[in-house]
Amino acid sequence: MTGRGAAIRYARALFDVAQKEADIQQVGRDVGEFAQFVASNEMLARVLANPAIPVQKKRALVQELTSRAGTLSPIVVKLLALLAERDRLALLPEIVRSYENRLMDHAQVIRAEVVTATALPPDRLTALQQGLAGATGREVQLEHRVDPSIVGGAIARVGSTVYDGSVTTQLEKLKQQLTEAEA
Repeated sequence: MTGRGAAIRYARALFDVAQKEADIQQVGRDVGEFAQFVASNEMLARVLANPAIPVQKKRALVQELTSRAGTLSPIVVKLLALLAERDRLALLPEIVRSYENRLMDHAQVIRAEVVTATALPPDRLTALQQGLAGATGREVQLEHRVDPSIVGGAIARVGSTVYDGSVTTQLEKLKQQLTEAEA
């Protein structure tokens, strides 16, 4: 079982249980905050990810941390104990990402990124966001990035789909067509 696949399964199980027994948003915040706490403490992250450290010590450490946190959802405490027991705490960042993706999917929200050669005015970004929302049937969280290397046009990433309308790509395609025509 790959780490990513396992993380997706843990996140799916956490989400399913949270839907039945808790506030899915709060569970997401709790697991995210714990993962951020671990990531921000380099020594702690190394200890929890080190396979040479016995599982019992990791489990005791996680129990101590969760009891001191005090406000974590019981579901998150159980997940962290399970991860410690199975020595899978290194999956925590990927579990958080997968859980956030499930939350967004549940809320009918999709991420989109638009890359342009120059900054777009807010009204153009709003129009683009509304157009993408209409095309996808979902609310769109739009991120805009400027990359002068694309010369002109735009590259849009909506979920896992990429629409490349950059001048650089168009010139590359033209170059390839001309090269093939000469041969």
